[in-house]
Amino acid sequence: MAAKKDPTAEVLDTIAAMTERDRAVAERLHEVITTAAPELSPRLWYKQPAYALGGPKGKVLCFFRGADVDGERYLSFGFSGEARLDDGGLWPTAYAVTEVTDAVAERIAGLVQDAVSGTR
Repeated sequence: MAAKKDPTAEVLDTIAAMTERDRAVAERLHEVITTAAPELSPRLWYKQPAYALGGPKGKVLCFFRGADVDGERYLSFGFSGEARLDDGGLWPTAYAVTEVTDAVAERIAGLVQDAVSGTR
């Protein structure tokens, strides 16, 4: 029986296999998410990078999908229903990301932290 691969290594391998344009954004997103919320565990979700509460077998809180996976012009960063980012009767659950500037990183970090704190 083959040993199961480390979930974090699977995420990093998936990011490394992305096209150059997606990889640069994905590497930065991974850094921002894991720094903003070290309690989240990286894992694959539908074969794409995701970050779960309660360990790698826990519930996914946020995720991203490469642009080339969906044939889009942008990478998608989103939140599952576990994220409590509710804002009245309407709020965004996904974002288009073409680059991660310092301002974008700060906004994503804030959203991730809000999502984590909203689940406690």
